[in-house]
Amino acid sequence: MVLNFLKTSYQNLKSTLSKTGSLLGNKIRTLFKGKIDEETLEKLEKIFYEADLGVKTSLELTQKVRDLYAKNNQLDGEQLLEEIRKDLLRMLPEKHLHMAHKTHTTGPLVILVVGVNGNGKTTSVAKLAKRYQESGKKVLLAAADTFRAAAIEQLETWAGRLQIDLVKGSKGSDPASVAFDAVTAAKSREVDVVIIDTAGRLHTKTPLMQELEKIRRSCHKVSENAPHEVLLVLDATTGQNAIDQAKTFHKFTPITGLILTKLDGSAKGGIVISIQQQLGIPVKFVGVGEGLNDLEPFDAETFVNALFE
Repeated sequence: MVLNFLKTSYQNLKSTLSKTGSLLGNKIRTLFKGKIDEETLEKLEKIFYEADLGVKTSLELTQKVRDLYAKNNQLDGEQLLEEIRKDLLRMLPEKHLHMAHKTHTTGPLVILVVGVNGNGKTTSVAKLAKRYQESGKKVLLAAADTFRAAAIEQLETWAGRLQIDLVKGSKGSDPASVAFDAVTAAKSREVDVVIIDTAGRLHTKTPLMQELEKIRRSCHKVSENAPHEVLLVLDATTGQNAIDQAKTFHKFTPITGLILTKLDGSAKGGIVISIQQQLGIPVKFVGVGEGLNDLEPFDAETFVNALFE
Protein backbone atom coordinates (compact mmCIF):
# COMPACT_ATOMS: atom_id res chain seq x y z
CA MET A 1 0.00 0.00 0.00
CA VAL A 2 2.84 2.38 0.90
CA LEU A 3 4.66 1.45 -2.30
CA ASN A 4 1.52 2.11 -4.33
CA PHE A 5 1.14 5.51 -2.67
CA LEU A 6 4.76 6.42 -3.39
CA LYS A 7 4.40 5.26 -6.98
CA THR A 8 1.22 7.33 -7.42
CA SER A 9 2.85 10.32 -5.76
CA TYR A 10 5.86 10.04 -8.07
CA GLN A 11 3.68 9.71 -11.17
CA ASN A 12 1.62 12.76 -10.15
CA LEU A 13 4.72 14.82 -9.54
CA LYS A 14 6.36 13.55 -12.72
CA SER A 15 3.29 14.56 -14.73
CA THR A 16 3.19 17.95 -13.03
CA LEU A 17 6.83 18.64 -13.75
CA SER A 18 6.65 17.53 -17.37
CA LYS A 19 7.30 21.09 -18.56
CA THR A 20 10.26 21.64 -16.26
CA GLY A 21 11.53 18.11 -16.87
CA SER A 22 11.39 18.69 -20.60
CA LEU A 23 13.17 22.01 -20.17
CA LEU A 24 15.92 20.67 -17.96
CA GLY A 25 16.38 17.01 -18.84
CA ASN A 26 15.81 17.09 -22.60
CA LYS A 27 17.51 20.43 -23.24
CA ILE A 28 20.59 19.46 -21.23
CA ARG A 29 20.79 16.06 -22.95
CA THR A 30 20.57 17.75 -26.35
CA LEU A 31 23.19 20.31 -25.33
CA PHE A 32 25.62 17.63 -24.13
CA LYS A 33 25.38 15.70 -27.42
CA GLY A 34 27.62 18.31 -29.01
CA LYS A 35 31.06 19.54 -28.10
CA ILE A 36 31.33 20.67 -24.47
CA ASP A 37 33.11 24.01 -24.50
CA GLU A 38 32.66 27.43 -22.91
CA GLU A 39 29.80 28.28 -25.27
CA THR A 40 28.04 25.06 -24.26
CA LEU A 41 28.46 25.94 -20.60
CA GLU A 42 27.01 29.40 -21.14
CA LYS A 43 23.96 27.80 -22.74
CA LEU A 44 23.74 25.38 -19.82
CA GLU A 45 23.73 28.27 -17.35
CA LYS A 46 20.91 29.90 -19.32
CA ILE A 47 18.86 26.69 -19.18
CA PHE A 48 19.25 26.57 -15.40
CA TYR A 49 18.27 30.20 -15.08
CA GLU A 50 15.19 29.80 -17.29
CA ALA A 51 14.03 26.98 -15.02
CA ASP A 52 14.02 29.49 -12.12
CA LEU A 53 16.91 27.89 -10.28
CA GLY A 54 18.19 31.37 -9.51
CA VAL A 55 21.45 33.11 -10.38
CA LYS A 56 23.53 31.66 -7.52
CA THR A 57 22.48 28.05 -8.09
CA SER A 58 22.77 28.36 -11.88
CA LEU A 59 26.34 29.65 -11.53
CA GLU A 60 27.28 26.96 -8.99
CA LEU A 61 25.93 24.09 -11.08
CA THR A 62 27.58 25.37 -14.25
CA GLN A 63 30.92 25.70 -12.46
CA LYS A 64 30.56 22.16 -11.12
CA VAL A 65 30.11 20.83 -14.66
CA ARG A 66 33.03 22.96 -15.87
CA ASP A 67 35.32 21.57 -13.14
CA LEU A 68 34.22 17.97 -13.69
CA TYR A 69 34.79 18.12 -17.42
CA ALA A 70 38.17 19.81 -16.96
CA LYS A 71 39.28 16.89 -14.79
CA ASN A 72 37.85 14.21 -17.09
CA ASN A 73 36.80 15.15 -20.62
CA GLN A 74 35.68 11.57 -21.24
CA LEU A 75 32.52 12.09 -19.19
CA ASP A 76 29.39 11.79 -21.30
CA GLY A 77 26.15 13.76 -21.03
CA GLU A 78 24.34 11.26 -18.79
CA GLN A 79 27.24 11.14 -16.35
CA LEU A 80 27.32 14.93 -16.13
CA LEU A 81 23.55 15.00 -15.75
CA GLU A 82 23.80 12.54 -12.86
CA GLU A 83 26.29 14.84 -11.10
CA ILE A 84 23.91 17.77 -11.55
CA ARG A 85 21.09 15.65 -10.08
CA LYS A 86 23.23 14.76 -7.04
CA ASP A 87 24.13 18.41 -6.49
CA LEU A 88 20.48 19.54 -6.62
CA LEU A 89 19.54 16.81 -4.16
CA ARG A 90 22.22 18.03 -1.76
CA MET A 91 20.71 21.52 -1.93
CA LEU A 92 17.35 20.32 -0.60
CA PRO A 93 16.79 19.75 3.13
CA GLU A 94 16.37 16.28 4.55
CA LYS A 95 14.81 17.43 7.83
CA HIS A 96 11.62 19.25 8.83
CA LEU A 97 9.69 18.14 5.75
CA HIS A 98 7.06 16.33 7.81
CA MET A 99 4.16 18.08 9.47
CA ALA A 100 3.93 18.41 13.24
CA HIS A 101 1.80 15.88 15.13
CA LYS A 102 -0.54 16.41 18.07
CA THR A 103 -2.85 14.20 20.12
CA HIS A 104 -6.05 14.76 22.08
CA THR A 105 -4.07 14.89 25.30
CA THR A 106 -2.28 18.02 24.16
CA GLY A 107 -5.06 19.57 22.10
CA PRO A 108 -5.53 19.84 18.34
CA LEU A 109 -2.86 20.39 15.74
CA VAL A 110 -3.34 24.02 14.66
CA ILE A 111 -2.30 24.95 11.13
CA LEU A 112 -2.34 28.58 10.01
CA VAL A 113 -2.39 29.01 6.23
CA VAL A 114 -1.22 32.37 4.87
CA GLY A 115 -0.43 33.96 1.52
CA VAL A 116 -1.49 36.62 -0.96
CA ASN A 117 -4.67 36.53 -3.06
CA GLY A 118 -4.47 34.46 -6.19
CA ASN A 119 -1.91 31.94 -4.95
CA GLY A 120 -4.48 29.18 -4.37
CA LYS A 121 -4.59 29.53 -0.59
CA THR A 122 -8.22 28.62 0.15
CA THR A 123 -8.16 25.70 -2.28
CA SER A 124 -4.95 24.49 -0.62
CA VAL A 125 -6.73 24.62 2.76
CA ALA A 126 -9.44 22.32 1.37
CA LYS A 127 -6.89 19.94 -0.16
CA LEU A 128 -4.97 19.77 3.10
CA ALA A 129 -8.18 19.13 5.03
CA LYS A 130 -9.03 16.23 2.73
CA ARG A 131 -5.60 14.68 3.23
CA TYR A 132 -6.04 14.72 7.00
CA GLN A 133 -9.62 13.51 6.73
CA GLU A 134 -8.56 10.53 4.60
CA SER A 135 -5.90 9.63 7.18
CA GLY A 136 -8.66 9.26 9.78
CA LYS A 137 -8.32 12.64 11.48
CA LYS A 138 -11.23 14.76 12.64
CA VAL A 139 -10.78 18.18 11.01
CA LEU A 140 -12.24 21.63 11.64
CA LEU A 141 -11.87 24.59 9.29
CA ALA A 142 -11.80 28.26 10.28
CA ALA A 143 -12.73 31.04 7.84
CA ALA A 144 -10.59 33.85 9.24
CA ASP A 145 -10.55 35.75 5.96
CA THR A 146 -13.27 38.14 7.09
CA PHE A 147 -12.32 40.87 4.64
CA ARG A 148 -14.14 39.20 1.76
CA ALA A 149 -17.55 37.56 2.01
CA ALA A 150 -16.68 35.51 -1.08
CA ALA A 151 -13.73 33.95 0.74
CA ILE A 152 -15.97 32.80 3.58
CA GLU A 153 -18.48 31.40 1.10
CA GLN A 154 -15.76 29.57 -0.81
CA LEU A 155 -14.46 27.83 2.30
CA GLU A 156 -18.04 27.10 3.39
CA THR A 157 -18.61 25.34 0.06
CA TRP A 158 -15.46 23.24 0.49
CA ALA A 159 -16.40 22.37 4.09
CA GLY A 160 -19.86 21.28 2.95
CA ARG A 161 -18.43 19.11 0.21
CA LEU A 162 -16.01 17.46 2.61
CA GLN A 163 -18.58 17.31 5.44
CA ILE A 164 -16.20 19.10 7.78
CA ASP A 165 -17.21 21.54 10.53
CA LEU A 166 -16.54 25.21 9.85
CA VAL A 167 -16.16 28.13 12.24
CA LYS A 168 -16.72 31.50 10.58
CA GLY A 169 -17.39 35.12 11.38
CA SER A 170 -19.39 37.75 9.56
CA LYS A 171 -17.73 39.95 6.95
CA GLY A 172 -15.63 42.58 8.67
CA SER A 173 -15.44 40.78 12.00
CA ASP A 174 -12.14 40.33 13.84
CA PRO A 175 -10.16 37.49 12.20
CA ALA A 176 -8.26 36.84 15.42
CA SER A 177 -11.58 36.21 17.20
CA VAL A 178 -12.56 33.66 14.55
CA ALA A 179 -9.25 31.85 15.04
CA PHE A 180 -9.70 31.96 18.83
CA ASP A 181 -13.24 30.54 18.57
CA ALA A 182 -12.12 27.83 16.15
CA VAL A 183 -9.33 26.52 18.36
CA THR A 184 -11.62 26.71 21.42
CA ALA A 185 -14.32 24.74 19.58
CA ALA A 186 -11.76 22.20 18.41
CA LYS A 187 -10.63 21.52 21.97
CA SER A 188 -14.19 21.00 23.22
CA ARG A 189 -15.10 18.75 20.26
CA GLU A 190 -11.89 16.70 20.48
CA VAL A 191 -10.91 17.66 16.96
CA ASP A 192 -7.52 16.44 15.72
CA VAL A 193 -6.64 19.19 13.26
CA VAL A 194 -7.70 22.85 12.91
CA ILE A 195 -6.84 24.55 9.61
CA ILE A 196 -7.23 28.33 9.60
CA ASP A 197 -7.68 30.20 6.33
CA THR A 198 -6.57 33.84 6.47
CA ALA A 199 -7.06 36.90 4.29
CA GLY A 200 -4.96 37.12 1.13
CA ARG A 201 -2.77 39.77 2.62
CA LEU A 202 -0.44 41.74 0.41
CA HIS A 203 2.98 41.29 1.96
CA THR A 204 3.66 44.99 1.36
CA LYS A 205 0.82 46.09 3.67
CA THR A 206 2.32 46.28 7.15
CA PRO A 207 -0.98 46.75 9.14
CA LEU A 208 -2.41 43.60 7.56
CA MET A 209 0.76 41.67 8.35
CA GLN A 210 0.45 42.81 11.95
CA GLU A 211 -3.13 41.53 11.96
CA LEU A 212 -1.77 38.16 10.93
CA GLU A 213 0.55 38.24 13.92
CA LYS A 214 -2.49 38.95 16.10
CA ILE A 215 -4.21 35.83 14.75
CA ARG A 216 -1.17 33.79 15.67
CA ARG A 217 -1.19 35.16 19.21
CA SER A 218 -4.90 34.39 19.61
CA CYS A 219 -4.25 30.73 18.74
CA HIS A 220 -1.53 30.57 21.35
CA LYS A 221 -3.90 31.84 24.05
CA VAL A 222 -6.11 28.78 23.61
CA SER A 223 -3.57 26.08 22.87
CA GLU A 224 0.05 25.97 23.98
CA ASN A 225 2.56 26.45 21.16
CA ALA A 226 -0.22 26.99 18.62
CA PRO A 227 -0.14 27.47 15.74
CA HIS A 228 2.05 24.42 15.38
CA GLU A 229 2.45 24.95 11.66
CA VAL A 230 2.36 28.18 9.64
CA LEU A 231 2.19 27.29 5.96
CA LEU A 232 2.77 29.94 3.33
CA VAL A 233 1.13 29.30 -0.04
CA LEU A 234 3.25 30.50 -2.96
CA ASP A 235 2.59 30.55 -6.70
CA ALA A 236 5.42 28.72 -8.51
CA THR A 237 4.98 30.87 -11.61
CA THR A 238 5.89 34.16 -9.89
CA GLY A 239 9.61 33.47 -9.51
CA GLN A 240 11.56 35.97 -7.44
CA ASN A 241 8.35 37.66 -6.29
CA ALA A 242 7.43 34.46 -4.44
CA ILE A 243 10.73 34.64 -2.57
CA ASP A 244 10.14 38.30 -1.67
CA GLN A 245 6.70 37.38 -0.33
CA ALA A 246 8.14 34.59 1.80
CA LYS A 247 10.79 36.86 3.32
CA THR A 248 8.19 39.41 4.45
CA PHE A 249 5.69 36.87 5.79
CA HIS A 250 8.47 35.09 7.67
CA LYS A 251 9.40 38.36 9.36
CA PHE A 252 5.94 38.83 10.87
CA THR A 253 4.86 35.23 11.34
CA PRO A 254 7.66 32.65 11.34
CA ILE A 255 6.88 30.24 8.51
CA THR A 256 7.36 26.51 9.20
CA GLY A 257 6.73 25.32 5.66
CA LEU A 258 5.62 26.18 2.15
CA ILE A 259 2.87 24.96 -0.14
CA LEU A 260 3.95 25.57 -3.71
CA THR A 261 1.02 25.80 -6.12
CA LYS A 262 0.63 25.97 -9.91
CA LEU A 263 3.62 23.75 -10.63
CA ASP A 264 1.37 22.05 -13.18
CA GLY A 265 1.20 25.25 -15.22
CA SER A 266 4.84 26.25 -15.00
CA ALA A 267 8.10 25.45 -16.71
CA LYS A 268 9.81 26.94 -13.66
CA GLY A 269 9.85 24.09 -11.13
CA GLY A 270 13.40 25.05 -10.25
CA ILE A 271 11.91 27.72 -7.98
CA VAL A 272 11.75 24.94 -5.35
CA ILE A 273 15.55 24.79 -5.29
CA SER A 274 15.90 28.57 -5.34
CA ILE A 275 13.52 28.97 -2.38
CA GLN A 276 15.42 26.40 -0.33
CA GLN A 277 18.76 28.05 -1.11
CA GLN A 278 17.64 31.58 -0.27
CA LEU A 279 15.23 31.00 2.61
CA GLY A 280 15.93 27.64 4.18
CA ILE A 281 12.17 27.12 4.65
CA PRO A 282 11.12 23.61 3.56
CA VAL A 283 8.55 23.03 0.86
CA LYS A 284 6.12 20.62 2.53
CA PHE A 285 3.48 20.25 -0.18
CA VAL A 286 3.19 20.92 -3.90
CA GLY A 287 -0.01 21.52 -5.83
CA VAL A 288 -0.20 19.25 -8.86
CA GLY A 289 -3.60 20.27 -10.22
CA GLU A 290 -7.00 21.78 -9.40
CA GLY A 291 -8.68 18.70 -7.89
CA LEU A 292 -9.09 18.03 -4.18
CA ASN A 293 -6.59 15.17 -4.41
CA ASP A 294 -4.01 17.28 -6.20
CA LEU A 295 -1.76 18.08 -3.25
CA GLU A 296 1.34 15.97 -2.76
CA PRO A 297 3.79 15.86 0.14
CA PHE A 298 7.11 17.15 -1.11
CA ASP A 299 9.85 14.56 -1.44
CA ALA A 300 13.26 15.83 -2.51
CA GLU A 301 14.43 12.71 -4.34
CA THR A 302 11.13 12.26 -6.18
CA PHE A 303 11.21 15.92 -7.14
CA VAL A 304 14.77 15.93 -8.46
CA ASN A 305 14.26 12.66 -10.36
CA ALA A 306 11.12 14.07 -11.97
CA LEU A 307 13.05 17.13 -13.10
CA PHE A 308 15.29 15.02 -15.31
CA GLU A 309 12.81 12.51 -16.72
